[in-house]
Amino acid sequence: MLISRRRFLQLIGVSTAATLISGLEFLQPDTASAISIKLTDAVATPTICSFCSVGCGLLVHTKIKDGVPALINIEGDPDHPINRGSVCSKGAASFQIRENSRRITTPLYRAPGSNAWVAKDWNWMLDTIASRIKTLRDETFIEMENGLTVNRTEAIACLGGAALDNEEAYLLTKFMRGLGVVYLEHQARV
Repeated sequence: MLISRRRFLQLIGVSTAATLISGLEFLQPDTASAISIKLTDAVATPTICSFCSVGCGLLVHTKIKDGVPALINIEGDPDHPINRGSVCSKGAASFQIRENSRRITTPLYRAPGSNAWVAKDWNWMLDTIASRIKTLRDETFIEMENGLTVNRTEAIACLGGAALDNEEAYLLTKFMRGLGVVYLEHQARV
């Protein structure tokens, strides 16, 4: 029996379509059951995403491992009125804030002229930063200008980031204004 090229292509098309259609009967509405197994015996704690000031609700799932709560999963809170269970890419990646193996956990310092970062103690780093801010502010602080009280320094600037929530942004603004900083900006406007 001879088959023409046209008939051969028709048979391949019909066979492919039949194979694809036959696989549809096995699809189930719940295809992601692995996550429910992973979350068995996990404690879900509602919280707020800290990546921006929208205030989306998250569910943080933890399990006790070796006597210590371990982070298992973070997902959108379906009962939260703002996001109703959905999260943006930043919220979806918030699990990595705590669990990424490449996360830096100690302060790193690079001395002027050096090309290497050195791990430092938190107390040393905070004392160094505070000392440098105080020295710079004291050297550049202006109380009066043209007979007017200005109480400012133009040697320090602050750029806020999108990961600050409302409360953190408020405290940062108050702290910077208390220092006399006039160059206070936010990432969203840059």
